[in-house]
Amino acid sequence: MRAFLLAAGRGERLRPLTDRVPKCLVPVGGRPLLGIWLERLRALGIEAVLVNTHHLAGQVEEFVAGFPAGGMRVQLFHEEYLLGSAGTVAANRDFVEGEREFLVIYADNVTDLDLRDVLRFHRERRSEFTVVLFETAEPRECGVVVLDKDERVVEFQEKPDQPRSRWANGGIYVAGPALFDVLSASAATVPFDFGYHVLPRLAGRAHGYRFGGLFCDTGTPERLERARREWARRACS
Repeated sequence: MRAFLLAAGRGERLRPLTDRVPKCLVPVGGRPLLGIWLERLRALGIEAVLVNTHHLAGQVEEFVAGFPAGGMRVQLFHEEYLLGSAGTVAANRDFVEGEREFLVIYADNVTDLDLRDVLRFHRERRSEFTVVLFETAEPRECGVVVLDKDERVVEFQEKPDQPRSRWANGGIYVAGPALFDVLSASAATVPFDFGYHVLPRLAGRAHGYRFGGLFCDTGTPERLERARREWARRACS
């Protein structure tokens, strides 16, 4: 199995920290976010990971070169200009050619999610696409998902004025080859984004995995500090 680890964001809301450190290398619990995710994918038995780069790419390249990947291959894909979350996947279809399923993960989130549970959920439902969801107190600032009684996605709403759900997109997906049909049909702009351009087209075909454990994004200084506090609390529990 293979995974896309999306790590190229500039982290502009975290400046001035991200003027000198790429967002994916910002530390939580003394370890860079990218390292936390690579360790978890290695432990899962992932064969190969594609990491995209852009801002301060040299630092990411140096980190990956020194990471003890074991038998897992880590491949870099540099973007001169940001392609967007869906754009990176669309541009690297050959990376997952022949795979029955693969992971897409945003590297700037902090969670204690067990990816094996998500894969089990995805397979039991024979889903085309599974999105991990977390409950948010700020649904207007997130992409939220409405589910039916069978956990099938009825509607995606990206940062809605009147949210119909508190279950938010966690930026962790399990997908299969059918995703590329949707990508091809909806590719119209750069950057090409899952939330705005792809997920709405998957309503009725995707499932949502509701996760009730630790989940924090690190997009602002306040959220980064919360993530660090929650991660430290988890480590001590």
